[in-house]
Amino acid sequence: QVQLVESGGGLVQSGGSLRLSCAASGKILRVTSMSWYRQAPGKQRELVATVTETGTTNYANSVKGRFTMSSVGAKKTVYLQMNSLKPEDTAVYYCNADLTYEDFTGVMVATKDAWGQGTQVTVSS
Repeated sequence: QVQLVESGGGLVQSGGSLRLSCAASGKILRVTSMSWYRQAPGKQRELVATVTETGTTNYANSVKGRFTMSSVGAKKTVYLQMNSLKPEDTAVYYCNADLTYEDFTGVMVATKDAWGQGTQVTVSS
């Protein structure tokens, strides 16, 4: 099956930086896109950034100019460089993948619902 593993969260002061990583593993045949979402306490999960298989990146307005998403290895590993962090960036950050993989029976499966376990980012004022 497919597994997404995130790392890099932590506690940082306002104005600081963090870099999140997400690595996808399994018999992945194609990565259409990978995204970062975040969910703050009491709020809905929101899309932060996406990178497509062609390398196009898109960002939420709230993070444009501060966050940069990049990828390596045919998009199987993605990073989110977060600069000029603000207290309102505090949330659990989740990695999501839209991909096609081969399951344990040899069947090709396409899913937009591959998620990591989440990593906490806390920005103190």
